[in-house]
Amino acid sequence: MKKSGLALLGFAFILAAVLPLHAQDGCVTSPENPTAILAVIGTAGAFFTTARARIRARRCSSK
Repeated sequence: MKKSGLALLGFAFILAAVLPLHAQDGCVTSPENPTAILAVIGTAGAFFTTARARIRARRCSSK
């Protein structure tokens, strides 16, 4: 799969996961703590980016 296709698939997955957490009707349908949920998603994204960079660096150094 091309990188652009993989990126589009990843974006669609993230969008599908975050949209149910977004409050549509104000406080009635809001999750308990949307800031904490967004912090967890942001932390997971940062961890994924860091882990991917470390794996790539390890692969390049072992060749």
